[in-house]
Amino acid sequence: MSRSASCSSSRTKSSAKSFSDGSGSERHVDAEAPFPQPARGGLHRGLSARQVQMIAIAGTIGTGLFLGTGRSLAQGGPASMLICYGIVGFIVYVTLLLLGEMATQYPVAGSFNAYATRFFSPSYGFALSWNYWFNDAVSVASDLTAAQLVLQFWTTSHPWAVSLLFWVFLVSVNAFHVKAYGEMEYWLSFLKVATIVVFIIVGILVNVGVNRSHTYIGTHNWHIPGAPFVGGFGGFAKVFVTASFAYGGTESLGITAGETKNPSQNMPKVVKFVFWRQIRILLFYVLSILLIGLNVPWDYPNLSNKTTTTSPFTIVFTLAGSTVAASFMNAVILTSVLSAGNHALFAGTRVLYGLSTVGPIPHAPRIFSRTTQAGVPLYALLATSSISVLCLGSSYIGSGQLWGWLQTIVGVSNQIAWLSIGLASWRFRKAWIRQGRSLDEMKFRVSWTWPWGPYFVIITVIALILIQGWSSIFPTFSPVDFVSYYIEIPIMVVMALCWILAKNTFIGSITVPSNAPLDPPNETTSLIPHDTGRDKWTSDIVDIRTIDLYSDEYADEPLDEVKDETRGKRFQLFWRLYDMIA
Repeated sequence: MSRSASCSSSRTKSSAKSFSDGSGSERHVDAEAPFPQPARGGLHRGLSARQVQMIAIAGTIGTGLFLGTGRSLAQGGPASMLICYGIVGFIVYVTLLLLGEMATQYPVAGSFNAYATRFFSPSYGFALSWNYWFNDAVSVASDLTAAQLVLQFWTTSHPWAVSLLFWVFLVSVNAFHVKAYGEMEYWLSFLKVATIVVFIIVGILVNVGVNRSHTYIGTHNWHIPGAPFVGGFGGFAKVFVTASFAYGGTESLGITAGETKNPSQNMPKVVKFVFWRQIRILLFYVLSILLIGLNVPWDYPNLSNKTTTTSPFTIVFTLAGSTVAASFMNAVILTSVLSAGNHALFAGTRVLYGLSTVGPIPHAPRIFSRTTQAGVPLYALLATSSISVLCLGSSYIGSGQLWGWLQTIVGVSNQIAWLSIGLASWRFRKAWIRQGRSLDEMKFRVSWTWPWGPYFVIITVIALILIQGWSSIFPTFSPVDFVSYYIEIPIMVVMALCWILAKNTFIGSITVPSNAPLDPPNETTSLIPHDTGRDKWTSDIVDIRTIDLYSDEYADEPLDEVKDETRGKRFQLFWRLYDMIA
């Protein structure tokens, strides 16, 4: 069968509505396309490799590290925090490599949501997409609430006004060209890395005696009552979800693929860049968390309670005896919170855009596919940012309590995203081998993760999701905490069932003879009856034997420029040195 399609000039923008059957005539298929297709105008490929590299790193350094570590320390103690962050960090590291393989081969808007639909199950992909959009939208609310907590270091008046001001700023930045988002994230991420380096140096000095009391701290805080494991197994398990919140955002590497210049060249660079940088980031995390556990006691006043959460980074600078330095660190943390909110708002907007461009059966109203002349999906941006009204509830619940709930919801959602990447990678790799395609044809392949990588991610993430809510059940049952840990599981099931029901009720099944060849898009068609002439409910798990592994592969364009146009040739050496340092 010919794979030629009636399409636009770019393979990434090709339509899957009609395919040639080899006889010269086109056959139209009433099924969703394998990947979301751009609406008229569409997104612009405005992100350079330099920006995407930093965006991937910025996604792992943010509110979770600077502020969430305080909650982790108070709930689980220093040992639990160190162990849990190390375990989750390695899981995320492997997950990122699996995503990099698919994002390089198929750089599309929607990322792993589209991969889950194409390689695993359309109904699961539908539920996952909406779940991840809600995750990003809630993340923006979480970051705006975190901004209130950071500002409590200076003032406690009118927290809602602060959130409103920051909300306007973030929406304004994302309403401009994607380059504005990319450039802002680039410089803020550099500031984050520099801050961590300074913190590690100061943390070591504080520990050895350069502090207000001029005493050697050492491992004293690991031996105070309750430490190093606070709350037993329940406290230990709690830290997994806060660690997952901290590492969340790495998966947005795939979301930026849809707007990356020459992705088949730039995305492997990005993944390889992050491959080595991620090891360094893990070292930053481990060293930072170790120093926090050594210098800050788990029962430090106002470290984490209903009304407030204090950043351990600020506390360490306070212990060093410099109020000015503590204020400066708090200001840097505030910029990190804004960066995290900016990152989440961008990702959520692109996910909603991807949902609305799935055709011919959209997963969201088509209005969200409309873009401005600059390539910004404005309606999707406004819808995503509107969820941030949740942060105003801090006036009634308490900023610390609200942020804790939002953090748990986002952490679980991040875990579901990682699980989905594992599932999609598992099916993608099986399909690639089953259909006889050479591994040399893959634009980027992480050989040392074959074949165990996807299985490792799937098993470990499922284990995390199940055990981290232990404290909400034992020794006493806490309904609110239990809901925050597990509400997303039934929601995912209900959303998947709704998609299956809608396909049967409103779209109907397509009867295909058992000996008829399948057109390329039919590998994702849901609920096709197995018996000719009779409709019945069946699983919509994708058949790896019929997945079209060729459509939506990015075809290199000879005029693509890998270099960032904003850098003059005279400054190439300077930027290379800068990137090495950064």
